Amino acid sequence: MNIFRTLHRSILVLFVIVVVSIVTLVHISISKIVAEQSRSQQQSHSPALQLIVEELMKPLHISQTLVKARELHDLMGATDIDEKQIFSTLKRMHSEFNLNFFIASENSRIQYNSDGSKIALVEGKVDWYFRYKAQAADAMADIGQWQNPQFYIDLKVYDENKQFLGVFGVGKGLKGFTEIFNKYKKTYGYDFIFVDQNNDITLTSDPDLQVQGITFKNLSDLAWFADLSIEQQQSLNNLLVPVDGVESLIAELNIQPFDWTLYLITPLQSRQTDISRGFIISIVTLLATIFGLFLLIYNLLYYFKKDIQKIKQIDILTEIPNRSNITLKFEELMYEKQSVSLVLIDLDNFAPINETHGRKAGDIVLRQVAQMLNTETRDKDILGRWAGGEFIVLMPDTGPHEAAELCQKLCDKLAAMTISTGTTSIQITGSFGISFTAISRGMSEVVSAADDALFAAKRDGRNVVRMQLIES
Repeated sequence: MNIFRTLHRSILVLFVIVVVSIVTLVHISISKIVAEQSRSQQQSHSPALQLIVEELMKPLHISQTLVKARELHDLMGATDIDEKQIFSTLKRMHSEFNLNFFIASENSRIQYNSDGSKIALVEGKVDWYFRYKAQAADAMADIGQWQNPQFYIDLKVYDENKQFLGVFGVGKGLKGFTEIFNKYKKTYGYDFIFVDQNNDITLTSDPDLQVQGITFKNLSDLAWFADLSIEQQQSLNNLLVPVDGVESLIAELNIQPFDWTLYLITPLQSRQTDISRGFIISIVTLLATIFGLFLLIYNLLYYFKKDIQKIKQIDILTEIPNRSNITLKFEELMYEKQSVSLVLIDLDNFAPINETHGRKAGDIVLRQVAQMLNTETRDKDILGRWAGGEFIVLMPDTGPHEAAELCQKLCDKLAAMTISTGTTSIQITGSFGISFTAISRGMSEVVSAADDALFAAKRDGRNVVRMQLIES
């Protein structure tokens, strides 16, 4: 995920540029004194922007991307849950993103955690799962209290037939979040309060209001809020209220993905009220603008997902090197002046499998064939997916006749396979085309010869191995 992290940093740099541009426009429209005060205030609120993006938005977008992964759907949709593979996948995600992940399986009624633990989902004992399952919403954000406070994002998972498979979730410790807020309050004197749709206080810079065990304090527990009229309690935005004896301006921002509300509480001196009121409005507008831009760029990232996978050079379906990766490996072999046999493998009559049994069955065939080839080829051989139902194998320091013997074994092994898709069994064969070069050549030339050999194998009835040597 290094490429994705680099791209994410680039997006954050773009946010900084946008923030500077917006603040600059605001400064031009006001006097020098107000501009200086606004600039100082903007600097004091930078931690809030960073925390909202890093601690709230980033886990949301990571979970929304991962929940679309085919691997996750296959694991959760399996009739026999493969716990070993589930824990391996969760552990890998934890290592890549430094977040806590879990899968709550409807089939097994067990919650699997990335730390290797699991919890039985028993109705009446594990309240959150059944409560969330009964809700219409497909996404939920919550605060949990175990070893330390955790911010959780839970997403429902469905199969292709809209059958509920369970819940995929991500959690992030909030200790650092609250520590920075407390430091911010001591430095600048401003308070932040996040509340959920029930006005329960989920996050705050006030340590007296933070979650204790599993108990949340409510906005109605605050004396200054209780003193407001019902109409004022409906919208606190731009209200000037006495908080602990100090006149304070309240700014309100809705964080839509979680249905949370952020209240920014700014203590004011009477002579600064008008100036600060305009500044707080500008800050809230700025937060809303950056939040909107973040969602826009996330949606763009979704459409570039396939390109990101190509950059990673791993075929996402079969989890073996893709065409770009194999091309680089071939160029390395040529640079090192190694001889190499190049093998193209085309699965016979693969297209009718998709047409008859569905694309999901075709994907299962490709994955199992890739696993077999990866197991049966030698350690020094380089296996990759070439295109569609085609695979490619680079065999370094291997003559064409030795390669033909190895390929015949692979051909026999492939023909002997019976691939189960869960509903049907499929027999598959493959045609093999071999070329060889002992000197440095362009890959297109070597592939072209292998393609000619593959064509000959198809012409000769398929399920055979053919060789085409390059003329000097």
